[in-house]
Amino acid sequence: MNNLFDLTGKTAVAIGGNGVLGSAMVKGLANQGAQVAIVGRNIETAEQVAKDIIDGGGLAKAFQADVVSKESLENVANEIEAWSGGWDILVNAPGTNSPTPFFDIAEDEWDHIMDVNLKGIVLTTQVFAKRMIEQERKGSIINISSVSSTTPLSRVFTYSVSKAGVNNMTQFLAREFAPHGIRVNAIIPGFFPAEQNRKILSEDRIASIMGHTPMNRFGDPEELVGTAVWLASDRASSFVTGTLIRVDGGFGSMTI
Repeated sequence: MNNLFDLTGKTAVAIGGNGVLGSAMVKGLANQGAQVAIVGRNIETAEQVAKDIIDGGGLAKAFQADVVSKESLENVANEIEAWSGGWDILVNAPGTNSPTPFFDIAEDEWDHIMDVNLKGIVLTTQVFAKRMIEQERKGSIINISSVSSTTPLSRVFTYSVSKAGVNNMTQFLAREFAPHGIRVNAIIPGFFPAEQNRKILSEDRIASIMGHTPMNRFGDPEELVGTAVWLASDRASSFVTGTLIRVDGGFGSMTI
């Protein structure tokens, strides 16, 4: 059974792997034997995640890139390729948010959120998946979506729209990349407190979230690891592509 989830010999690139959710997932991949490239705009936090993995006996290296710049992504892809030779797993976990009411959303705020959450994943996949195809590397792409992508949440309009786009892109690319042996899936996390959503977690908001989450608690980032490892493994999830997988404590099942 352990062999199903063994990632030894695999290389994973994690965009946003220095974030709260991204770092938990890349540490999980490293624990299963993958060497991981942690890519973030903040090199200091990326280096800390890499250090944690190395201190735990894993293989990792931090890289800096701007996900909304294709030139930056091409440059970091060159650096990672020189370090690893290529990659088999791509985790797309960049993210930003804002609680601005709909009529108050400024154009530059809309552009920023859409750029990071959706355009960033498009550009990253263009750069990294293209090289996987050119090298004839079969593998797995894991996009990080949100519960707001399927049931739009109040106060996060732009974020919800961007994540809905991630879902659509995931299913589109699953079809496009299947002939190349590349699977594309998305994880839909529920509520996992992180820096990008703490500003919208007022007491009344928390009460509302708990009231709509059957498990009546927030998720722990570690609870995303099992799903990420499963999707990364070409043995455990070899026939899984185009799927949106909820890890949300039942939030998507709640009815009134």
